[in-house]
Order: sequence, then structure tokens, then C-alpha cells
Amino acid sequence: MPRNAYAGLISRLAALVIDVALLTVTALAISTLPSLAWEQVFLRPAPGWFTTGIAVAAGLLPLSYFTASWWLSGQTVGDLLFGIAVRHRDGGDVTFPQSVARAAVGLLFAPLWMIGLLGVLWDERRRAWHDRLFRTVVRYTAPAHGREA
Repeated sequence: MPRNAYAGLISRLAALVIDVALLTVTALAISTLPSLAWEQVFLRPAPGWFTTGIAVAAGLLPLSYFTASWWLSGQTVGDLLFGIAVRHRDGGDVTFPQSVARAAVGLLFAPLWMIGLLGVLWDERRRAWHDRLFRTVVRYTAPAHGREA
């Protein structure tokens, strides 16, 4: 595949699976380990303010992860592993507002987001519905087999 070709459905879904697995493990660690540590150190259950803070942090993790990843580098960990990146439709970096909106809508309307991915199969630039909405494209970043063409 040539560098900067538009990413297909399988690459995008595979990257998303990696991201969901990473977020699941991280959120589980954030939501359980600090309370366990508190109990070990203070020999009593963690106070409500502490567990509430942990729950908020775990709840904000997905939004923060996707927003920061797309805004700072255009790539989540899954995207990086599959050699794809989210870009503005003109090829530039995704802006912070685009990243926040893309992440929030994706998380709030996950089933619709998944159905919208089918648009990749018919669009000439392999854009999903949300790519059209947020003026983004997803491109391959690395040439095939790690060599420049």
C-alpha cells in the first residue's frame, strides 16, 4: 500500500480493538488499584471523596485518551500499531476542537459510530460517516513492509 493511502475498514477496526482493550485494562487499574493501596497504607477503606475522584478519572479516561491522541499525534496506540493516522481532510493535523468532538460523539454514540464505519466501503477516500461530519480522513502512515516506495 502506498504511503498516505486511505485506511480501510479492517485496519480501522483492528486499531479500535487494540484501543478498547488498552482502555479497559487501564480503566480497571485506575478504578481498583488506588483504593487497594489506600487500604494497605491506612488499614481502612478509602473515603468517599477518594473513590469518587477515582471513578471520575476512570470515566474521563476514554475521552481524554482519544482527544489527546488525535490532537497531539493523530494516532492512538492502536492506530500506531496498524500504521494509520487521523488527519484533517486537507492533510493537516486534527485540531483540538475536532479531536474533542470526534471523541465525544464516538463515545456517546458508539453503535452509530460503528454503523457509520460501513461508509468506508463506498467512499472514494474511505471516509466513515463521522469522518465526513468532522472533516477528517484516516490514512496509512507507513509504506508496505516498512520500505519507502
